[in-house]
Amino acid sequence: MKGQNRSDVKPGKEVGIVTKENQVYNIITEGIVDEILTKSLFHPHGIKVRLETGEVGRVKTVKPGL
Repeated sequence: MKGQNRSDVKPGKEVGIVTKENQVYNIITEGIVDEILTKSLFHPHGIKVRLETGEVGRVKTVKPGL
């Protein structure tokens, strides 16, 4: 599942994000969503979130479940 819709991303879900520093290389960092930072319902580049580790990035993948 892609992370473009806010309804697909919830705190506690496991996601894969791309941080600003890794955009050029498209390196995905996996983690658990702590906070959703994007206010709109849809974003073409992915919903921006903060992980429990403190990393901030746009969601590229959402793991099924929860």
